[in-house]
Order: sequence, then structure tokens, then C-alpha cells
Amino acid sequence: MRYLLLALTLLALTSSARAQAPDWGTAHEIDVHLSNFHFTPDKIQMRHGEAYRLHLVNDASGGHNFDAGTFFAAAQIAPSDQAKVKKDTVELKGGETVDIRLVAPAAGTYKLHCSHFLHSSFGMTGEIVVS
Repeated sequence: MRYLLLALTLLALTSSARAQAPDWGTAHEIDVHLSNFHFTPDKIQMRHGEAYRLHLVNDASGGHNFDAGTFFAAAQIAPSDQAKVKKDTVELKGGETVDIRLVAPAAGTYKLHCSHFLHSSFGMTGEIVVS
């Protein structure tokens, strides 16, 4: 009887974990272009709990980053993409493209900027608005 109870408990736990895994194949795609001192769009709209593929494209010849500390800390990032986000920042070399799959966190407005020297002072800022 104990083994049956244990087996049913394990089955319930693994089933609920699988049910919560996002379907990345149906994720909303959001393209964000990084250029000289600008994000396009500079206001990104998401809905809480929905899956997204954040497609970051650095159109510049020099490096930029996508620094969204509180957003990345709160979002559920796909396990295979977690290494691309270091210290809540995605670094992109000139001409590089990076995809980050994630589930949008709780509703709120999350700040975004490029933390390279003086880039945010020159206007490379934005926000992610989750409703």
C-alpha cells in the first residue's frame, strides 16, 4: 500500500511539472534591435505568464547589451537559455543575434538599458511593460 501511495504521489508531481512547462513552439516572438544608443522598440509589451522568444539583434558594429536586471530576475528563463543571461544582462557583439525564451513575470514596468560606458546617458534606455 505504501508503494502504491508513493507511486501515485510521484506521478502527480511529475505530471504537474510537465503541465507547467511552456510550449516554446507557440511562444510570441518579440524582435528588439540594438543600434547606436537606441533600442527599437524601446517599450516592450508582454502579458504575465505567457511564453515569449526575445529575439535580440545588434545592428551596430560595436558591442551593446540588454540589461534588464529586475525583469530577468523575475522571469522564468528556458533552461537552455539561462547561460546567455549573465548577471541579468545579455551581451551582444557587433552584428550578433541572441534569442532568449522566457515566461513573462508578474505585471509591472521593468527598466531596460545598455550598461556599456555612457550608452544609457546617450539614450539607450527603455522599459518592459508586463500586464
